[in-house]
Amino acid sequence: MEATAIIAELADKAKLAARTLIAASDGDRVEALIRISEEIVSSEVEILAANANDMADAKRDGMAESMQDRLLLTAARIHGMADGARQVSKLPSPLGKTLRESTLENGLHLKQISVPFGVVGMVYEARPNVTVDAAVILLMSGNAALLRGSSSAANSNEVLVNVMRRALSKTNISPDVIQLVPSTDRSTVAALLHARGKVDLVIPRGSAALIRTVVDDSTVPTIETGAGVCHVYIDSEADLAKALPIVLNSKTHRPSVCNAAETLLVHENVAEKFLPVVLSALRDLKVKLNVDSKTAKVAEANKIAVNSASEENWSTEYNALEMNVAVVPSLLAAADHIAKYGTKHTEAIVTQSDANAAKFVALSDSAAVMVNASTRFTDGEQMGFGAEIGISNQKLHARGPMGLEQMTTTTWIVTGSGQIRA
Repeated sequence: MEATAIIAELADKAKLAARTLIAASDGDRVEALIRISEEIVSSEVEILAANANDMADAKRDGMAESMQDRLLLTAARIHGMADGARQVSKLPSPLGKTLRESTLENGLHLKQISVPFGVVGMVYEARPNVTVDAAVILLMSGNAALLRGSSSAANSNEVLVNVMRRALSKTNISPDVIQLVPSTDRSTVAALLHARGKVDLVIPRGSAALIRTVVDDSTVPTIETGAGVCHVYIDSEADLAKALPIVLNSKTHRPSVCNAAETLLVHENVAEKFLPVVLSALRDLKVKLNVDSKTAKVAEANKIAVNSASEENWSTEYNALEMNVAVVPSLLAAADHIAKYGTKHTEAIVTQSDANAAKFVALSDSAAVMVNASTRFTDGEQMGFGAEIGISNQKLHARGPMGLEQMTTTTWIVTGSGQIRA
């Protein structure tokens, strides 16, 4: 069967199954997520075995270590996925909320309520946890899911989808609300992106190249999730004792993810004191350093090995233990640098000055701004959403971590008593 026919069949099944979600109560959807959580935990051995096969193939094929980290499932990560499903189940339902309501002079009563999108396609790379995160958020928000992961995670994704469908078979919700799109055929991505009329929304999650391909090629509406060239700016008024752990956590806690920091900007007034400490600490944590000329002089004086940063370095998302460092003369200069090279994802300032913090926030055209905190907190679970379907850095509909509410659209209900338009 050709890819277009495969996607059409899966989408038709999902759309029909979504009616069981529409008919389901909030309690039914909560029960489904709890069942999924329980099934994931009880299937740990099965999931780990499938992931081991994917990891063996990844190592054989020479996959980058940062991508291997995204692909890897451990017992802790499996339990984390299960916990995420439980957390989402505890959140208020996003459906049927009255967003605005009024009565016109002619007696018509207007009410705008939240409703599901319908059938949502996900295109993502080498992160099997996305399979569960996306499925449970879409299910809880009343949407059916078409999940198209990468071929590198094919075994893991297949088992995870089977586990979730197995859980749903014990509920009033059809297992067909979760469908796995075959990843062995590249053409299924194009077919999914062009299934307008059958698929209501597509969300990409992965590399900048993947996101750009989806956004540029899709005829189905998309929500653009973003690459993360994130910055930490150390202000002239910074508490340097707080600054060091914030920088280290932002870069090294999990460097393969989009909310890891790629560039450190240090105000010149604190550079002489702070740079030797932070460069040494980053070096000890095996971080490769690409620096400007001012930072290079400090590094040389302290016998710390660094590389000269190229123009390309400043706009690169490394997803690895590599970081750029530059000295800036002012907060405005830091903001200008971020505006030029950033991706509107997450920026952070370390400062004791409320005025400087407010100015940095105003100048940061990004989905999230951290004040005296690590960039790693731009995360659905960390922000209390239970899990996330992605982090959007666009300006339409959804921005930042996307949870349940961002997976709904609206319907206007207009109630009259026989009015006709003159």
